[in-house]
Amino acid sequence: MEIGLVLKIAGVGMLVAIISTVLSKAGRDEQAMLVTVGGILVVMLMLIEEIGVLLETVQSVFGL
Repeated sequence: MEIGLVLKIAGVGMLVAIISTVLSKAGRDEQAMLVTVGGILVVMLMLIEEIGVLLETVQSVFGL
């Protein structure tokens, strides 16, 4: 497993958590929610390529 990808995801998660907390404390709950959703989208985009590799591996193993 690629440790760099795990560290990138953890970094995005920590950054989003900090920004979301600061925005919530400042009374900007809507922006905090948007930051959280944006963070989820960024992580999903990072994982799309890895999911493609996984599907190709499954196809080659089972000969589909």
